[in-house]
Order: sequence, then C-alpha cells, then structure tokens
Amino acid sequence: MASSNFVFMTSCSKVSHGSAFYMLAIVAALLFSPRSIAQDFMCGNNELSRMGHVVEGHPERIAEMAQAKDELEAFTAHFQIAPARDGDQYVIPVVFHIIHNNGPENISDDQVRDGVLMMNQDFNQNNPDWADVQPEFLGIVANTGITFKLAQLDPDGNCTNGITRTQSTLTYQGDQDMKDLINWPRNRYLNIWVASSLGGAAGYSMYPSSVSGPWGDGTDGIAVLATYVGSIGTSSLSHSHTLSHEAGHWMNLKHCWGDSNDPGLASNCNIDDNVNDTPDTKGWTSCNLLGASCGSEKDNVENFMEYSYCSKMFTEGQKTRMVAALNSGTASRNNLWTSSNLALTGVNADPVICTVQFNSSTRTVCQGQSVQFTDMSYNGVTQWNWTFAGGSPATSTDADPFVTYDTPGLYDVSLTVGNGAQTQSAVQTQYVKVLPSTGMLLPFVEGFEALTSLPSDNWQVNDLNLDGTYAVSTDAAFSGSHSVRLHNTSSNGGRVDEFLSNTIDASLDPPLTMSFRYAFAKRLNSNNDALRIYLSMDCGESWSLRRTLLTDALVTAPNTSGSFVPNGPDQWALNDGITINAPFVVSNLRIKFKFDSGGGNDLWLDDININGASVGISEQVNANDGILSVWPNPAQDQLTIRANLDVSSPVTVDLVDLLGRSVRSIASENRPAGNNQWTVELGDIPAGMYLVRLQYSDAVRVVKLTKE
Repeated sequence: MASSNFVFMTSCSKVSHGSAFYMLAIVAALLFSPRSIAQDFMCGNNELSRMGHVVEGHPERIAEMAQAKDELEAFTAHFQIAPARDGDQYVIPVVFHIIHNNGPENISDDQVRDGVLMMNQDFNQNNPDWADVQPEFLGIVANTGITFKLAQLDPDGNCTNGITRTQSTLTYQGDQDMKDLINWPRNRYLNIWVASSLGGAAGYSMYPSSVSGPWGDGTDGIAVLATYVGSIGTSSLSHSHTLSHEAGHWMNLKHCWGDSNDPGLASNCNIDDNVNDTPDTKGWTSCNLLGASCGSEKDNVENFMEYSYCSKMFTEGQKTRMVAALNSGTASRNNLWTSSNLALTGVNADPVICTVQFNSSTRTVCQGQSVQFTDMSYNGVTQWNWTFAGGSPATSTDADPFVTYDTPGLYDVSLTVGNGAQTQSAVQTQYVKVLPSTGMLLPFVEGFEALTSLPSDNWQVNDLNLDGTYAVSTDAAFSGSHSVRLHNTSSNGGRVDEFLSNTIDASLDPPLTMSFRYAFAKRLNSNNDALRIYLSMDCGESWSLRRTLLTDALVTAPNTSGSFVPNGPDQWALNDGITINAPFVVSNLRIKFKFDSGGGNDLWLDDININGASVGISEQVNANDGILSVWPNPAQDQLTIRANLDVSSPVTVDLVDLLGRSVRSIASENRPAGNNQWTVELGDIPAGMYLVRLQYSDAVRVVKLTKE
C-alpha cells in the first residue's frame, strides 16, 4: 500500500542515516505550518506543533519519533491476537482533567461518565446502531474487547472519582501549556483533557510513537472540547463518538483515508491507514453511504475514524492494530491493562465511599424560591439522606432534590450517603442564604462606613477563581473612611469577580437613578479590564447588563506599576444616570458589579446610591436646599424635624441607618405647603449615625443625624 511523508505524516517509511538531516529539514518546514479546514468536526491528530516546548528546539526528538514509529509498525505487522485474549477485555484506567474558567466547559461528572459509556459502547459493539452498518461491512464490525474505566485511586493511592478540575484561562488555548497544568503518569492512566478551545480542533491525540520518549509523558493522552464529550450536557448525540475517534488515534489508528487530517482530497488516494480491511478512500465529511473513491466499490463511510457524522464501527483490522499498540511497550501502553496497574488505579475494586460533597444550582435565593441540590459524592453511592434547615421539604432521600425556602435567613445543609455497607456524612453551615422578597427601602445609600468585612448583611461577593475578591478597605475613600477594593495584578488576567447587593425595594418610587464612585488605573497601556453593572428583577435568577465601563472609560488615574491607591478625590470618577424603571420596578431588585480582569491595577468602589439624587451622603445633605432640617444635631433623647414644603403633598418621614434600613417610621400623612414639624423621642435608639429621610411629591430629601 502507498506510503506518505516522513514523521509529521507518521507513515511506515524508514529513514537512512544518510538522509536523516534532509528529512529533518522537511519536518522542520512542515511541523509548524498553519492549516485550516472548513468543516464542523476537525481532528488535530498528531499535529506535533501542539506539543509546544516538548518538540520546539529538539530536532533529536523528531528522530526518536521516527525510530519509535518504525519499530511499532514492525511490531504491528507481525502481531497476532492471542486466542486466550480474543474477546477478553483490555481495561484502560482513565482520568479526565477538566480545565475550565468557570464557564460551560466545566462539564458535570454525569457528562464525563456518559462520555466513558459512549466509548465503551463503541469499542465493544454495544452501540445501538452497529447492526445498521452497510451490508458490505457488517461482517467485519469488531468487538475490540477494550474497556475504559474511570480511576478510583490517584497516583498517590488516594480515593478519586477519576475526574480532576483545574481553573485556568489556558482552557481557551488547549495546548501543551494547558496539559502541563496537570497530568497523571501515562504508564498508569489514559489522560483526557477537557477544554473550551483547542485551536480549531474538536479533539486531538498523538500516536504512541510520537510520545514514546520520557519527554512525552506530559503530553500523552487526548484533548477534547467540552462540547464533544458524551451525548448529554454541553455535547450532543452527533458529537458523542469523538472520544472514540481520538482514542483510536491514541492506539495507533490513522484516519481511514490515511495519515493526514484533511479528508476529501484526491491526493488521499496515495496514502493509506495500514489496515487491510478498510478500503482506500479520499475521506468523508458527510454521511454518503454510497460513497466510493480511490477505485473502491464502496467506502467504509460509517467508520469511527471518518469525519462522516454517522460513525458506527471499527473493523477487525483496526482492532488488531489497536490491540497491537496495547501490547507494545511504545509509550507504556502495555502496562496500562496489567493486573498490577488495575490494582494500583482501583478500577476493578468494589467502589468505596471516600468523599461526601454536593453543590447546588444557587446559594442565594429570595423567599419562596427553590434550589436544586446535586450529590457529588463518590464512589458507588446508592443511598441519600438530606436535611435542609429552613427548607421544604426538610428532608429528602432523592439524589438531586429540589428545595423551597420561604423564610429569610442563613441555613445549613447536611448529607449522609451510603452504599448498603457504609455511610459517610457532611454538613455545610450557612450554605443557603434566603433574602427577603421585599428588600431594603429607598433611598439606598452605601458608603461602606458601617462595614468591616465582606460578605455583609447587604452585600455578597462571588470569588469565582478562589483567589481573593472584593474587600472593605480603609486605605482610601471618596467620602468617609471606608470603600471597597478589588486587588488586581497582571497575573490575574482572565479572572472574574462579582460584588452583589441583597434585595432592594424599588417598587414604590419609580423612576429611580443609580450612581456610584469608582477609581482605577492601568499597569500597562495594553490592559483591557472591564467593569459591568447588572440589574436583576427576579432576585438574581437572571441579570440584565445596564452599563459597561471598558478600560479607557474605567481609568481615573495614570498608569501605576505598584498597587494603585487613589490619593484624592481627583482620582475618583462618578458614574450616574443608570435609570431603574420598568421592568425593574420590583420589590426584590438586586445590583451586580462584575469585574473582568485584563491585567490592570486595583479597582475601588464607593458611595453607591439609588435615590434619584447625587451620589453620597454629603451630596444628599447639600441637596436639601433648606427644605429639611433637624435639631439638635447631635441629639440625645429628643429630636425636632422641620420640613418647609413648597406644595401640599403626601409626606413620609422616617429614620434610616446608613444601609438604608428603616429604624423608625415618623410620619406618613398629607401635609400642607409651608412649615411642618415633628417631635421624635430617641431614648431607645442606639447611639450612632442615621439619616432622616423626607419623601414628598416627587422628591426625596435627606439629613444626616448623629445620635449620642
């Protein structure tokens, strides 16, 4: 059969010592050349440039690959499946490394398990459609006897579910740098990396010969898009055979048209896959069941090593080639399925419960809303006993129950799991926060003066990357002595942090205006940080973007190489005019500040205000124009309030704390134009700073009061 070019095409051609330098020059020219193909599925099989630093600057490793390939091809050519093992299972321990940035690429454990299930169906002739293969190939559909099992013991002998999760922006690169984040010994596990992007490919793997040296340990395995794992979650049935395709490459199978990644080319008739029972073909990107090319009567379009999207089978010849790879010492494939390694990885042992954990659809809801809990315990859990303080139901034996919370507060959740022989328990204290469906009264004035830490009664933080987030600071402020600071460095590029309010009652005083102060500096001109402000009209179940401040609009001070601390009011900016009207005129409005780091400097926030006036307490006091006054101030036992109204109007007067919470209702009545006066007893009011708030006509007036 026809052969193809040297190592980059990984054919069976041999290299003489005299031609080595010539062939290496060819490889150097081909190795890092760009390629593109306009189709849905693309495989990046054996594209050595994806190995990055493993091959860059190492021409001697290219020569080692060539020698290993020749040796493996010679071994395969003479290999025969031993009758004692024909039909037996070659069990391969597998670990999935999910590299994510808290996006949809962080697929569920269930989706991973479904991906393994689909692989095992494909490799063991259990896929439900194999009997529909075209009659010309029905007699050579192979049960390979190869089974993949998630590891139950990690390299240190600790219990695992065969799934690791690593947060990194390298999920968007999907290259060798991503693989370097985490990999387990390839002589004990098949490493599968799940990513958000793979440089245009749906998946890729290297042949055993391309990773045969000790330097290949950290790159050996399969990389796959999160949208091509299994048939559920982010994937689909049409994408569900991708892992089987890439596992074929990992066990030395080529594409049916031969050793290239470009199907449909007439020149593919001149290369081959080194499998006798797969007809020569140009390769297919559609399910043309009558397709015939390269002189064949009919092509094996339904083969898992095609791009046809109707894959159903491996052939007996492909089975022999894969089993040969598993029996070869090339890249340690022959150690994976040994009884000693199966014991070390725990794949054949009875499941043992070693970790009790769970997650939930959300951890913050309004009263009356529901939370779905999901058990994440492993391994072999068959029994569940949940307890939900404050929830309805208060207990459940479902694996993934829905629970409704009707009363504001912080609530514990506990879970006991079992398998009929053992049980384990875990408790998460204050796991669910239930907010009031009718939130804080307006005006909402937040200068953070009463706060010492976050989260607080009225503010929450989402540290999505678990590397530090918004915190109360006394190092700088626009007004008063407190603000909120988010540390940001060049190494934080790509991280996301959220600062969220609890519920605010915006239903009584529409339309409203939101404003806030902020300070920010770049480190370098190339920084591309962004601050986005969202509103939620359903207590945080959904969010609507209302304003975006990209880097240049966000900058309030010159570039700063060290940690940025605003040194005065000139390095703060005001952002106002965020209108709150329908459909956000609700009793459970929430605000979210979302910061996307682009490697800039620290972000500062202060004086958040929803009241239709300027930002900050001092600006509100100055806006009174003599309409509202109080005396004495400071006050001890008694306070007199005077309002000089310019029109007759319904009037509401109340005393609120600095977080906008009502401390005492003073008046709610119709009042004539002119001077109006109220006397208030303060003896039972704790000492501190308060606001006297007057609402009349379409206006709000506020005066700051100190209670001694």
